[in-house]
Amino acid sequence: MTKSICTYGYIPVRHEPSEKSEMTTQILFGETYEVMGKADKWLRIKTDFDSYEGWIDAKLHVSLLDSEVESWIEAPKWVAPGPFVKIVRDTHTAPFIIPGGSSIWFNGSDLSSFVIGNNEYYLTSNYSPVKRPGSIEEIAMTFFQAPYLWGGRSFYGLDCSGFTQIVNKIYGRTIPRDASQQVELGETINFVEEAKAGDLAFFDNSEGRVTHVGICLGGGEIIHSSGSVRIDKLDHQGIFSLQKQAYTHSLRVIKRLV
Repeated sequence: MTKSICTYGYIPVRHEPSEKSEMTTQILFGETYEVMGKADKWLRIKTDFDSYEGWIDAKLHVSLLDSEVESWIEAPKWVAPGPFVKIVRDTHTAPFIIPGGSSIWFNGSDLSSFVIGNNEYYLTSNYSPVKRPGSIEEIAMTFFQAPYLWGGRSFYGLDCSGFTQIVNKIYGRTIPRDASQQVELGETINFVEEAKAGDLAFFDNSEGRVTHVGICLGGGEIIHSSGSVRIDKLDHQGIFSLQKQAYTHSLRVIKRLV
């Protein structure tokens, strides 16, 4: 099947081949995907990063050589820091924004340029591909107050598990897309007081299904995407919203990624 590279800030992935269908995730700039099928103007795809399947608008698909895509997949890549990075394409003077978490292989004429298809791109400003991204809490804070968006994985809007996935991707760890998948990872932390910055805290509904996830900051605080990316209090009962002055999520388990 055909593979390609996302050359937009992001490509929305929908549950069904319809503009009215919900967005379930996003493919970020530089991430690759495989085309599994077609229905009218829609393509059924599977992402390479987290094996997520869904439908994208065929107009957003760029035809590339299989060898080019495979080389891009296999090459070591720089993950753009949050919340975003500005790049310029070819001779265009106006930069455009790619979100934190985008994947770039510097295969161009210098260490700040790269080529996809017939286009060459350049970093603007002082982004350094060799600079470490910082601590996981510092990365998480770059998305502070970004709006909540179901299916979102970028600073334009993130859902809870999209937030935790992208923060970890920038940090250098690959984790699955959904909270129900992420909860299967790592070692269980038995007491909230033992939670460290970077641990993932999971929350369930009345039926016992994991429906929410956030990143522990230590000291009884959590950063999570709920309405927006925000910081709230965390204890053995769950998340206590400072804004609502009430508990909003019931704690299921805390996991430490190793």
